[in-house]
Formats: sequence, C-alpha cells, structure tokens
Amino acid sequence: MKRRIPSFTALACFEAVMRHGQVTRAADELNLTQSAVSRQIGNLEATVRVPLFRRERKRLVPTEAARQYAAALTPLLDQIEAETLRLITWGGDDKILTLGLLPTFGSRWLIPRLGGFTQDHPDIQLNIVTGLGPFNFAADGTDLAVQYGDGRWPGVAAHRIMGEEIVAVISPEHYRDGAPITAFDRLHMTTRPTAWATWLAASGCDAPDVAPGPKFENFNMMIEAVRSGLGVAVLPLMYVAADLASGRLLAPFGGAATSRQAYYLVYPEAKAGSRKIILFRDWLLATADA
Repeated sequence: MKRRIPSFTALACFEAVMRHGQVTRAADELNLTQSAVSRQIGNLEATVRVPLFRRERKRLVPTEAARQYAAALTPLLDQIEAETLRLITWGGDDKILTLGLLPTFGSRWLIPRLGGFTQDHPDIQLNIVTGLGPFNFAADGTDLAVQYGDGRWPGVAAHRIMGEEIVAVISPEHYRDGAPITAFDRLHMTTRPTAWATWLAASGCDAPDVAPGPKFENFNMMIEAVRSGLGVAVLPLMYVAADLASGRLLAPFGGAATSRQAYYLVYPEAKAGSRKIILFRDWLLATADA
C-alpha cells in the first residue's frame, strides 16, 4: 500500500516556517525563494486537507492543527537528520572514542598519561567529557567511563584500575603544632560521604565520624580550599602527594587509610567487542599496573 506521506520538501518548508515564525527566514535557511516556500506550504495543506496557516497581512499565523503537527514532526526530522549524518560517516564511529572522566582523576592522573595512548593509536580520536556521578552511556553519548565505587553497576562491564589511599591534610599556615583534628573545621566531599568515617576508623583518632563544615563537589575545589586555610580534609593521597612532598600541605594527624572502594573502567556489556574499547581498556589497565 502506498504511504500517505507529503513530499519531504513540503515538510521541510513547513517545519522551518514553524520554527522561524516567518517565510523569509525559512526561505533563507532552505536556500529557496519566499514564493517557493509559500507554494510548498500550499501543497502540504492540499495534501492533508486541513488549514495550517491563516494569512494575515502577508504573515502566516499557524493554526492549532499546525502546532500539533509541528510538535510531532520536528523530532522525526531531527532523527532522520541524525541517522543520515551517521550514514554519511559510516565506518568512522570506530575511530572516535568518547571517554567520561571524574574531573580530578582525569586532570591529575589520567590526562597526563593519555599521550601514550594517542601515540600508540593515532587513528583513534579521543573526546573527553567530565561528570561526578555514574555516566549514562545512552544519554551522554559516552563509549566508556572511569567511575568510583564497588565495581557493581547493572548492565556494564567493570575493570578495576586502582584502589585509593586517603589521608587528612591541612595547610602549614593553618596548622597549630599539637592541635587535635577537632580544633579545625572539617571539609566534606558531597560524593564521598563516608570518607571521614573511613579515615578516622583507620587512624584511631578520637573524633566523631560526622562534623559540620563546608561541602564541595569535586576534589580540585577541596584541595584549593585546604591550601587556602579553610580547614582540614580527607583527600586521596595520589592527588596531594606532590603537595605533601613540597610542604605545601601537611598530614600531621595520622597516616593514610585504604578506601573501601576503587576506580573502575566501565562500558556497556553490549560494546564489549568494540575494537576501540578493547584497545583503550588494555592500554589503561597496563598503564595502571606499570
């Protein structure tokens, strides 16, 4: 049975007029004359047998039927465009790798090492996005990601990259010799609510697990806050090792403790056979073990 679908040109003209609110701008976008766009609108109205616009002083005012039709049509045209672009670039998808990273892990540990991967695989283009929570691969468009947790996420393959040591640090200008940790404001990381409890339990410090204090969304901000003398914070040792070695920060309250969770490379189980994912996974795990 023949499909009852208007011409694509008529649909494109209608959608452009609805989006721009005028024929002139729609004609410029479509590289058509104004009269050609108006004719296509007329052809569409003849096809659907429903008035789509009222003509008022050289203006086209959309009817309620037109508004409802446009609301349904625009997403379909967007999908057709996206699939067409995907088809045009067919075969190139395996050469673009979109990687989701935790901001501080990316900037302080992984990105300084990424040159090794790009040198080994110059045919793969890396795109980097950052986020604090678990990545939604379908919504974010990411191929794989680094996440912190227990390694158990539904529907994904997870490979442990490394564990984590945490330590309580403070700026030397803010610290008073012999003062207990309870004498200073405690800084908190919103995505690591158990960090203080983990470190306190391992260090044996006589202090409550929970104490009020400023909260931060990422470690970069928290590190700067500690350097500025806002208080004491429990931070991953790998992020502050250089600061401790240079004396820019101090760890006078006790040694490092092992976090209960770790960093994992994760990707959808359905993509386990992807060449670009396999190459990056193998390179990253080898780099972490080196």
